[in-house]
Amino acid sequence: MPKPMGLIVAATAILVSPGFVSPALAATCPAPLAQAKRLLLVATQSMDTALATLQLFARRSADLPWKRVNAAEPAVVGKAGLGWGYPFIDVKDGEEPEKVEGDNRTPAGFFRIGASFGFAPSRRPGYIELKAGETVCVEDPSSPLYNTITKRSDIGTVEADDMRSSPFYRSGLFVDYPSDRATQRGSCILIHIWSAPDRGTAGCVGLPEARVEALRTSPARSSRSCR
Repeated sequence: MPKPMGLIVAATAILVSPGFVSPALAATCPAPLAQAKRLLLVATQSMDTALATLQLFARRSADLPWKRVNAAEPAVVGKAGLGWGYPFIDVKDGEEPEKVEGDNRTPAGFFRIGASFGFAPSRRPGYIELKAGETVCVEDPSSPLYNTITKRSDIGTVEADDMRSSPFYRSGLFVDYPSDRATQRGSCILIHIWSAPDRGTAGCVGLPEARVEALRTSPARSSRSCR
């Protein structure tokens, strides 16, 4: 059976997957996906390409089949491609890469989509307004706030991404990637504006700005079947 390359998931979920599904993933429905009603499927042709597609799926309840919302659209993942994300490393085939901090790979697996963010203010629940010199995403495993968006005043001198300094973060979504600080399994996985349709990211999912904004504001961000 074909196995996906790269997966991301939530009640809106995102699945980042190589273009084929491993038997281990097909046999069971990962917890984030079991009750999801909306899915973003991000797929690549191999583990080592940055070029990907995005497709939306939805269903009215967890016991109904998924329905495709739109045709596949262009997307990009990490410059180095994909690496199996923590905790999906047990389903990798052979020498397929695992996601680690700084490898320029997007984690493959099923993950929930978390808070939306951007430069402009918003009243959307959970929205994070990025403020210059203040809002950071922590990439240093030495910090107990590793893999979180927080205030620079809360982290001291540890390494962190000043999010307002990047124009690609004008609009985006945080992926609730369950990293592991001890083994440095990667941090600050985002869905954000791409720099070009053929240029990969540092480990996030990149999309045209209009698509990012649509996902950020839509009440129907989508999901995919494990039936």
